[in-house]
Amino acid sequence: MNKPVPEHLLQPATAFADYRENTALRIDTAAEARSHEAGARVGISRPHESAALHVAGEATYIDDIPEMAGTLHCALGLSPVAAGKLLGVDLEAVRAMPGVVRVLTAEDIPGTNDCGSIVHDDPILCDGEIRYLGQPVFAVIATTREQARRAAALAKQVLKVEAAKPVLTPQQAHALGQYVVPPMHLVRSAAGLDEAGIRAAIAAAPHRLQDSLDVGGQEQFYLEGQISYAIPKEAGAVHVHCSTQHPSEMQHLVAHALHVPAHAVLVECRRMGGGFGGKESQSGLFACVAAVAATLLRRPVKLRLDRDDDFMVTGRRHCFWYEYDIGFDASGRILGAAISMVSRSGHSADLSAPVMTRALCHFDNAYWLPEVAMHGYCGKTNTQSNTAFRGFGGPQGAIAIEYIMDSIARRLGVDPLAVRRANFYGIGERNITPYRQTVQDNIVADLVAELVASSDYTVRRDAIAAYNATSPVLKRGLALTPLKFGISFNVKHFNQAGALVHVYTDGSILVNHGGTEMGQGLNTKVAQVVAHELGVAFDRVRPTATDTSKVANTSATAASTGADLNGKAAQDAARQIRERLAACAAARHGGTPEQVRFANDKVFVNGRELGFDTVVGEAYLDRVQLWSDGFYATPGLSWDRETMTGRPFYYFAYGAAVSEVVVDTLTGEWKLLRADVLHDAGKSLNPAVDIGQVEGAFIQGMGWLTTEELVWHPESGKLTTHAPSTYKIPTANDCPPVFQVRLFDRVNVEDSIHRSKAVGEPPLLLPFSVFFAIRDAVSAAGGHRVDPPLSAPATSEAILRALSAVQTA
Repeated sequence: MNKPVPEHLLQPATAFADYRENTALRIDTAAEARSHEAGARVGISRPHESAALHVAGEATYIDDIPEMAGTLHCALGLSPVAAGKLLGVDLEAVRAMPGVVRVLTAEDIPGTNDCGSIVHDDPILCDGEIRYLGQPVFAVIATTREQARRAAALAKQVLKVEAAKPVLTPQQAHALGQYVVPPMHLVRSAAGLDEAGIRAAIAAAPHRLQDSLDVGGQEQFYLEGQISYAIPKEAGAVHVHCSTQHPSEMQHLVAHALHVPAHAVLVECRRMGGGFGGKESQSGLFACVAAVAATLLRRPVKLRLDRDDDFMVTGRRHCFWYEYDIGFDASGRILGAAISMVSRSGHSADLSAPVMTRALCHFDNAYWLPEVAMHGYCGKTNTQSNTAFRGFGGPQGAIAIEYIMDSIARRLGVDPLAVRRANFYGIGERNITPYRQTVQDNIVADLVAELVASSDYTVRRDAIAAYNATSPVLKRGLALTPLKFGISFNVKHFNQAGALVHVYTDGSILVNHGGTEMGQGLNTKVAQVVAHELGVAFDRVRPTATDTSKVANTSATAASTGADLNGKAAQDAARQIRERLAACAAARHGGTPEQVRFANDKVFVNGRELGFDTVVGEAYLDRVQLWSDGFYATPGLSWDRETMTGRPFYYFAYGAAVSEVVVDTLTGEWKLLRADVLHDAGKSLNPAVDIGQVEGAFIQGMGWLTTEELVWHPESGKLTTHAPSTYKIPTANDCPPVFQVRLFDRVNVEDSIHRSKAVGEPPLLLPFSVFFAIRDAVSAAGGHRVDPPLSAPATSEAILRALSAVQTA
């Protein structure tokens, strides 16, 4: 992708002169202005609450917190082998290094040497078994960070190990029957067949497709790396500033490591420089090491990884390997499907089980599968323990069915969109998912129809065919892919949230909730919800740092539930205050509380118009409580993990994208020329923020499927792509010259926060269209005679391999 494509080739297949020039302006600003004047504070596009601080460089991240006097710095000594036994550690040379204050090993941890998020199988520091190359074995605490790093770098010299042959790929783990959790099986038949019957139905179908697929993993590549800053407090307590998506889990892990009660541990996070799931569970190791060191030494300790160590120590999106067997008819409708999914889980369970569960629950994507047998295997490998990443298994499940749809279309010689439409969820018997949840709000057909029309899909497909017929070297491809994405945590009890809202006597408002801000605009949306509920200007409301001493037992900010859960909790708290203020105002000025209205910093009561701060002041004089806690639990959820059935999702978000690419068949290089996106955000809380999330997810997902390749050395097990020099994320240059992103105008049928829909994870599936547009271009190079064996990521090398296969067949 480095060689520039000639300018005349960057134009899409057909002219689209009337497209709007600026994505950020694809919002009805006049309608927003009217809503704002009417007192609405949600459904309004406004900047991120910390935008000015980000631009000015004043936004405080963990490493920006002024260091207390006596602060020490920590670095980790890492295993130089991927598998084997730790026979001993000669730490004298490490202790003798300049500035070293102490060296910690597993024996120095006062409590439990474990940071496993679900299964307790993940040691903080190596305690005998070496699990992967890069595993932390000891921690060096020194006067400066540089001194700590230099001492930790002696790991290769001081560790005595007995190396063993590592298991590195999911195929190897599967062949050995080596898994981090037991295999999962989800079998559903509309005809009441068992798996043998489903297999027989597949074999009897008019057409059959059997193949395998490899899809790689993805590094989160957050701009702010893993970091924790621990400050000891009196009576054995500790205050940990941690870049984490899950402060409550960090609190529990640190408490267990220190062998103290949870109330002795305060975890705080004002903001993260990105998380994408990589800071949901895996910030635990660093929080625990920093907290243990600070507690033992009675001095503040900071542990900040550099990028290379972050790559080597932490996990990422699971790569998947699939084997599938599909039966279908002449129209491309799937009659039966059987698939095995094997993930590279790494050395411990981490979140692999729920990731696989979500993958199995998203294999159907937007399609009704009458007979389906799915099997999920979480392969145990001698690699970093893989973890949450935006989409949390959903993308890995859905990419498989989309690959199958694309291959069916090529077998039949028809437009893949026709096959996709033939399999869409419909009504009646065609609206039950494999896990037996009814798809009640099915808008995918309407959304796709609107996108087909607005993107000129049909005309452009004909134009691309004509172009390819006369272009022997450069080939163009076009693809439209839909998505259906379930919103909620797989585990029912995680679907709860709390919040605190304080109204001060001057009318200013402070909000604290259990969610964490990682740049996605959660605090902005929650502040909008509170401002709307109390009828005040947005600037009156200030969100504060997430803090386990304020809102307890919080869930992770993950699974796209941040605004849904915390927005509802904050709304509940604000509503209680508003009702108290209304009752006070009615008692003072007449009328009933139900007649009191709050809007635009005014309170309208019994024909009078009072300032909001005036009413607050009166309430204080009348001893009315001006703060409140709020709580929310998502209703109607159920899940039986043994049978893998129930209602795991509160609702579904939908979307679709059309992508057009050009591929150089001599080099394998390619360029995205145009992307048209239509995404379902329900009644958006903040259209500007949501469009930004869709754009970011599209480019991030495109990177996963095209340029971001993870490579482990087949013998040593070392991750060789452990730095920006060898691991390539998309840049601004990879954005298409025409990038059309619009929000689908449809409210959520479920009672979500102001009928909005989550927009964090679902749009990561939109760039499937880029991958399949590349596959379409590769297919064109072979005259559409052969189904291209293109794996993901579709790097230039992978494209060349696929081109060779279609051109020589």
